[in-house]
Amino acid sequence: MLQRPRHGDPFWIWMLHWWDILSWAVIGLLILLTALADLPGAVKYGSLVLLALLASSYVFVRRLPGNPVRGGYAHLIVLIVTLAALSYLRDGYGVLYTLALPQFVIFVENLRAAIVLSGLGATAITLGGTLRQGWSAEHLTTNTVSSLSVYAVSVLIALLTPRALAARDERAQLRAELDSAQIDLAAAHRVQGAAQERERLAREIHDTLAQGFASIIVLAEAARSSLETDPVRSAQQLLSIEQTARENFAEARVLVGAAPQSGLTPGSVAATLRRTLDRFSEDTGLHVISDLEEVECDQPTRIALLRCTQESLANVRKHAAASTVDVVLAQRPYGVELEITDDGQGFAVEDAHGFGLGGMRKRLAELGGDLTVTSSVGDGTRVLALIPTNDEA
Repeated sequence: MLQRPRHGDPFWIWMLHWWDILSWAVIGLLILLTALADLPGAVKYGSLVLLALLASSYVFVRRLPGNPVRGGYAHLIVLIVTLAALSYLRDGYGVLYTLALPQFVIFVENLRAAIVLSGLGATAITLGGTLRQGWSAEHLTTNTVSSLSVYAVSVLIALLTPRALAARDERAQLRAELDSAQIDLAAAHRVQGAAQERERLAREIHDTLAQGFASIIVLAEAARSSLETDPVRSAQQLLSIEQTARENFAEARVLVGAAPQSGLTPGSVAATLRRTLDRFSEDTGLHVISDLEEVECDQPTRIALLRCTQESLANVRKHAAASTVDVVLAQRPYGVELEITDDGQGFAVEDAHGFGLGGMRKRLAELGGDLTVTSSVGDGTRVLALIPTNDEA
């Protein structure tokens, strides 16, 4: 049974729907005209009863839950009988067959049923009209030709409707596939976003909290070992531990969203790097040479420069066994350069797979920058970070 059309259904399905509505508007007008007309009682009241029966059958079937097919076939039997009786009672009522053509498609489940039942409807008005006019070959022929012309239209409707329904179902399937693809894409975006956020947090934790805790451990071990022999040095190291812990606390607030920005204030990148280098030299005893130019860059670039410096210094402390670190920050025509060089034992770059170097590369790549690490065993290490800038930075 054909359901009510939905948004996006083909024009043909909507045409059948409005044709059906129009037919009942005309039938309602016929009921009114019949009720007001001066007709013989049997013809008048018989027509009204038949029309009321037809309308009641239609409404009843339409209101059945799920529009079951059996109810639709029962209504079409009522329609065929009603057409025969009305054609017999009064001239002109055969036009109801034309008005009712959509119903022979709406209330069936396949093409064969539509063609057969609409054929029975054509036969009904032919026999009803012929019996009313008087049985004769001439009347039968005239009514048959008239009914066949309308029946041909009914067959055409029955043939075209499945194609329209197939097109509707295909579009519905495409819409469903598109909706499913959009849901899958949204889920993939959520998963990707969550993975990227986890990676970002991991990088931030490594570059801030983890490095800070590592520094605290080293300082605590040094302070404990020199507590009796060099209490002044131990006190200085304890002060550094306290300061590092406070900085870690501030960074933790940034990570959980309790603070609006990183500890790096706008325009202070050179000063911040200088403080970082002073702390590093103080905590490790290494000689630090710095040439820090006041560069013009945006806040993400400032943060990236600080994180790269912190990570490089942490690697020097943990792995390099160096005595001197040289740091240069410079504004170039193509961007900002940060170069950190140490005279330590170096390493084989191709064998380095640590999280720190990878994190620095990804951080710089997000800003369109690049990281170059040059090192060899016994020959120190050079880290060069380049971040492009523009006139609006």
